[in-house]
Amino acid sequence: MYSKFSMKSIILISLVVLMGCNVAKKKRTEPIVDFSKLIQPVSRFSVLAEDGYYVWGGSVVKGDDGLYNMYYSRWKREFYFTGWVTHSEIAHATAANPEGPFKFKDVALPARGAGYWDGLTTHNPTVNKFDKKYYLYYMGTTGDGQAMQKLNFTHRNKQRIGVAWADNPNGPWHRSDRPFVDVSADENAYDALMVSNPSVTKMRDGKYLVVYKAVAKHKPLPSGGPVSHLTAIADSPLGPIKKYNKRIFYKEGEDFPAEDPFVWYQESDDMYYGIVKDMKGTFTGQGVSLAFFESKDGFDWKPAEKPLASKREILWEDGTVEKVPRLERAQVLIEDGMPIMLYCASKKGDSFTSESFNVHIPLRVKE
Repeated sequence: MYSKFSMKSIILISLVVLMGCNVAKKKRTEPIVDFSKLIQPVSRFSVLAEDGYYVWGGSVVKGDDGLYNMYYSRWKREFYFTGWVTHSEIAHATAANPEGPFKFKDVALPARGAGYWDGLTTHNPTVNKFDKKYYLYYMGTTGDGQAMQKLNFTHRNKQRIGVAWADNPNGPWHRSDRPFVDVSADENAYDALMVSNPSVTKMRDGKYLVVYKAVAKHKPLPSGGPVSHLTAIADSPLGPIKKYNKRIFYKEGEDFPAEDPFVWYQESDDMYYGIVKDMKGTFTGQGVSLAFFESKDGFDWKPAEKPLASKREILWEDGTVEKVPRLERAQVLIEDGMPIMLYCASKKGDSFTSESFNVHIPLRVKE
């Protein structure tokens, strides 16, 4: 027979064990099914724009000092909107809160000379903190430096993917003389012409998944095509990488279904998630929009059960819904293992002179 004290002890121990099991269960959450339901109203101050500049996609990381650091593309308005390919630079802004307001601080990756592969243009940054270091992945290019109202294909076709690294979000940033992801030597490869728009996440096995945009030479130059998205794996944030010549975010028969990928591994769900610009509603059925994808391994991707992440509209805190011609370059801020903010590039209009800006969209933390 157990004594009264022993029985109480057994019951207490059992309760502790059960509570521990419940806590363990709470660490694993249900996968995100409908990303659009996470989107919250936006404060009017949650916008980054600069006089005299076009401002484009921004990516955010929190520093050890508690400040939030945004790295974003900007180029002078005198170079037209297409000047992103010839005159963009990656600038750095800071804020006390993830929703902003962000204020310009410095230029993180300025032009460094036409002789470098990324010497005249740095663009479309995505920032990560892996262990104790900061890694800034970006598109870089060089060329004749000529701003044109039409796309300068000399610069466009020399796009390559780089990585800069620093011990502190304020730099100094170290840049490599060689691309992190280069084009493939195989003329028939999907990435034989150019590569850009990287997204990198740490995988469940500790390796690094690299997702990027690529253009092939299957179609006549200078534009080439099709436009695809591919994956690669790296053992460290600085590479080298191993490419996988398998297209993702695509539909057979379409030459340019998606753009601007952002991917992340969410440990609480044990799932990989991705957001892309759906170029014409191929995946969402909602026209040009943001599409939400999922993957169990980072290589095989499919549209989520509810694939629409967002229409081209901004819900402001005052209840106003503003339709915008562009809402793209999605970047997600993950904090404490959960997505808390969605940062997007947008424009007031779709002409060469229309103002562009970054909008910072809060996300409801999924239970």
